[in-house]
Amino acid sequence: MPSKSTSTLFTQAFVHANLYKDSVALMRVAQAMLAMDGVVNATLQMGNPANKEILQDAGLLTTEVANADPSDVMIVVQAMSRKACTSAIDMAKSQLAGTAKATSGSASEEIAPRTVGMGLAKLGSANIVQISVPGAYAAAEALKAVKQGLNVFMFSDNVPLDQEVAIKTEAAKRGVLVMGPDCGTAIIGGVPLGFANNVRHGNIGLVAASGTGLQEVTTQIHRMGGGVSHAIGTGGRDVYADVGGITMLQGIELLARDADTKVIAIVSKPPAPEVTVKVMAALAATGKPAVVLFLGSNLKSPSKSIRVVQTMVDCAAQAAKLANNWGLPPKVNKAQPNAKKGAKGAAPNWLALYPIPRKPMFHKAQHYLRALYSGGTYCSEAQTIWAKSGLAVWSNIPVNKALLLSSPKKASFEHAALDLGDDDFTVGKPHPMIDQGARIERLLREAADPTVRVILLDVVIGWGAHTDPASELAAAVVQAKRMAAKGKRTLAVIGFVCGTELDPQGLATQEKKLRDAGMVLAPNSASAAWLAGEWLK
Repeated sequence: MPSKSTSTLFTQAFVHANLYKDSVALMRVAQAMLAMDGVVNATLQMGNPANKEILQDAGLLTTEVANADPSDVMIVVQAMSRKACTSAIDMAKSQLAGTAKATSGSASEEIAPRTVGMGLAKLGSANIVQISVPGAYAAAEALKAVKQGLNVFMFSDNVPLDQEVAIKTEAAKRGVLVMGPDCGTAIIGGVPLGFANNVRHGNIGLVAASGTGLQEVTTQIHRMGGGVSHAIGTGGRDVYADVGGITMLQGIELLARDADTKVIAIVSKPPAPEVTVKVMAALAATGKPAVVLFLGSNLKSPSKSIRVVQTMVDCAAQAAKLANNWGLPPKVNKAQPNAKKGAKGAAPNWLALYPIPRKPMFHKAQHYLRALYSGGTYCSEAQTIWAKSGLAVWSNIPVNKALLLSSPKKASFEHAALDLGDDDFTVGKPHPMIDQGARIERLLREAADPTVRVILLDVVIGWGAHTDPASELAAAVVQAKRMAAKGKRTLAVIGFVCGTELDPQGLATQEKKLRDAGMVLAPNSASAAWLAGEWLK
């Protein structure tokens, strides 16, 4: 998909007064605006100081929105013409008004709950609240919920660390759970929260300080024939020394008491040393077998009942094996009779399901890898894999801090792996799991570099994600390959899809579209990173 020219842009803004919408709802409207002809940039934000600062940094803080109140929605659009700006603003206003107004004027109408207390009064049996308000206000709302005995799922980010500590400390005293802040994924009793996938119910319980990590492990468990009892997100900072792993430890305790959970899996970047000690002791105390992935750590397995692994697919495989669900779903076995269990319970032959073509012939000037991830955990896992083979890869979220890519928005150099879901890339724009625009633009820019040999992509489906990411990415992959061919080069595009056949987008449907575009698919994130490294040799 060609990127839109930004040589001459018109900017228009509008303030919708006294209307609150969470960040996901606002991103959906922004995505619809970006799909309109002539629209280059579109953003919808609540009018709080933090969001105004974001718009200021992006050059989008116009006089119209500068005086917006925190209870107002700020709408800013950049387009190729004034008419396109006006059309986009009108569409956004219509969508916001349509979701805000009542359906009729009858006396039987009910006022939508506007506070935790109103919601609890309406749904007296509810025991969990999802919070997506701006970070400056999220802590206060979470504390109200905790004091009313509710568990909390905090999608909100930019919550001060000291407030996170205070909320979680209070929650632990009251015996309720706070997932977050900045918690993107959870599955509680089969109910998805945030970005999540449709996986079968089973006997494996997970606690994770990583949203995309939790999605990758749960989907791989499903694809291996296992199932998930609960998947508890903690927010990435929970394992910091300041927080002390409060939610992770609570989650382990809850899964220990849950009769349906037979195996516990932990997914996180390496915690603070003192938190690692507490987590390992808590797992040992459960008496249940456990699998631990502290991505990039050198931790060793302390016992046969607690297995330490190095990749997300290994975490899923060990959990499935311990839960006695090891193997592929029956319909997959029928379709691929060679994909069977190896000797002594080894992993199924996933390569039989994902045939890898012979390494292409590259031009002698093509040396480099460019990985464009929408999930930060995928980016970190790949770096650990490449480092073991001696490959130095620059990144905006480097595992090796010496390889920090200081200007990730500028042209890449040498080997580079980008997390395009990082704040550097999402200022004023939807997350790449929702909107593919920024990643497609970067894909085509990297494809134009004559020194690039391999481009690596992740594709995440499921609830909350783009309704058909493969279609947009497939068109961009075709264009990228044509660009390279015109320069008499062979460009390899490697990737994987995180999801299941039960997701609304459909795993097989998404994979077929990508394969038809010439993309080489691997069965999981680790295999994709390994293959990319192999093709650089």
